[in-house]
Amino acid sequence: MLPNNVETFIGCDATYADASIVLYGAPFDSTTSYRPGARFGSKAIRGESFGIEMYSPYQNRDLTDYAIFDSGDLELCFGSPESALNVIGERTRTILNDGKFPFLIGGEHLVTLGAVREVLPRYPNLHIIHFDAHADLRDDYFGAKLSHACVLRRCDELLRATEPASNSQATFRPRIHQFGIRSGIREEFEFAAKYTNMHRFDFAGLAETIESLGDAPVYLTLDLDVLDPSAFPGTGTPEAGGVSFLQLLSAIQTVRLANVVGCDVNELAPNLDASGASTALACKVVRELLLALAK
Repeated sequence: MLPNNVETFIGCDATYADASIVLYGAPFDSTTSYRPGARFGSKAIRGESFGIEMYSPYQNRDLTDYAIFDSGDLELCFGSPESALNVIGERTRTILNDGKFPFLIGGEHLVTLGAVREVLPRYPNLHIIHFDAHADLRDDYFGAKLSHACVLRRCDELLRATEPASNSQATFRPRIHQFGIRSGIREEFEFAAKYTNMHRFDFAGLAETIESLGDAPVYLTLDLDVLDPSAFPGTGTPEAGGVSFLQLLSAIQTVRLANVVGCDVNELAPNLDASGASTALACKVVRELLLALAK
């Protein structure tokens, strides 16, 4: 049983016992490769959420119609990625053990690994749907295996470790499905051609991918820099050529058709957009995703 949090995302003030979805924040950005600040993202999203409404005219749904609990930010060791991942994993495990849906707010993208480590044992046939500007498939970043630039590579290793040893490359079916990707080194794209289902630049093929997955469990990881910097400048590694908010919203509404068993939203760096527009957009994305996934 988790205690009530003093400050919550708007409309997410159900008790832990009643809640079907549990929010938890991971204020961590110690492997950020360009501009830091994502450690402030989860707190900013929570605090600024009261600038938006609980009702979504896009979905005709209201946060008050669902029992959602916000457990607040975790206390993470800034200097130790492995320690931070362990704490994220512990909270994820608690939420899953209590039969609830884990909804993680970062923080940099590495925080996803802490959640996936706990979701996968419960769903050995797990697939990951990944929205991002960056492939995040490097084997290491300047020698570091635990980096936000490597997070999907580490997730791929976990997923492929659950594949039967008899599976050959000829019969291999990717379990990571990437959308919006428009940045990475050549080796990442070569790796993706073998081991992931990558869709470059936008969400083309998302509906078909979800239909092909059927009832397979899905973890959704949403890096907000999938958005174009003109709409979302407040992120550590902005990349021109991204999608619009309405394109992302449409993708979120499509993902609701999948059997999503956990998710995260990450990479808001509120200090990098003094206007507050990026934080307001992130709040809206969290609201829409909560409403899309609420049962």
